[in-house]
Amino acid sequence: MKKTLLLMAAIFAVTTIFAQKTLPSANIKTLEGQSINVQELGKTGKITVINFWATWCSPCKKELDAIMDYYEDWQKDYDMELIAISVDDARSAAKVPGMVKEKASTYRVLLDPAKELQTAANIQAVPYTFVLDQNGNIVFEHNGYTPGDELELEELFKELKKKG
Repeated sequence: MKKTLLLMAAIFAVTTIFAQKTLPSANIKTLEGQSINVQELGKTGKITVINFWATWCSPCKKELDAIMDYYEDWQKDYDMELIAISVDDARSAAKVPGMVKEKASTYRVLLDPAKELQTAANIQAVPYTFVLDQNGNIVFEHNGYTPGDELELEELFKELKKKG
């Protein structure tokens, strides 16, 4: 009995260590109101940065602005894409299209007004960033923003490109 329990514990430990973490299944909206399942976002074969933000969040806007300074180069150098998911509620989400247009954002912007993804991914505060590898596995998570965080992202992209 003891051996069986030890074997089961060892199997559980190994499967936990080697399990790949992926995005949960949750439906979010495009700016045009179409529903998509977030699990589709990691199936492009690209390095994917998913950034959760809100119109009322100053650090969120600073982080997205900092990423935009590098985004065009990162797309070319690392074959990556940025997807910014607004967690604004239905009332403040009305401001999102105007902000996107004002910033001339070239990245994809999606909405999570029902907080379905935010809840499923257990995200407590924004800004929050996931980086998915080319296979859609979450390889990095970060909460908050400090100037220079975008440079750490680039180092991660370099490593992922080598493995890709």
